[in-house]
Amino acid sequence: MSVRVLPRTAAGWTIAVFGAMAALFGAAGLIWPGLVLGSLGFEALDAQQRASGDYTRVFLAASSMASLNMGVYYLVAAATEWRPFFRFTVPFRLLTLTVFSLLVVLDVAPARFLGVALWEGVGAVATGLALLYDARRR
Repeated sequence: MSVRVLPRTAAGWTIAVFGAMAALFGAAGLIWPGLVLGSLGFEALDAQQRASGDYTRVFLAASSMASLNMGVYYLVAAATEWRPFFRFTVPFRLLTLTVFSLLVVLDVAPARFLGVALWEGVGAVATGLALLYDARRR
């Protein structure tokens, strides 16, 4: 019995790419938290500069671990061609685009955080279009 790990469809590839990126970004946040904070437009303070009760690094570690785990889930879904999961991700990634964009518009998050929102939105649209493409090919 052979096990196929590469995606077999266009939608599977969009899920695999997002999964790999999420896993890598999550790992980067665990290894280089200051780099990730800076790349998102957040100020990366040294431990001595942080106020008592500032749990930015703890929250970043939790978010990074969640991103790493989510990336693995996406890679497993892509490898097993779990199409219901592919469809499920589209509206929720569009919701993420909306919420993250609002955080920037409301000046809760820095402008560079819009990149994360756009990453989610472009990924959702790419997966949605790939699902349509795959359905027409069948």
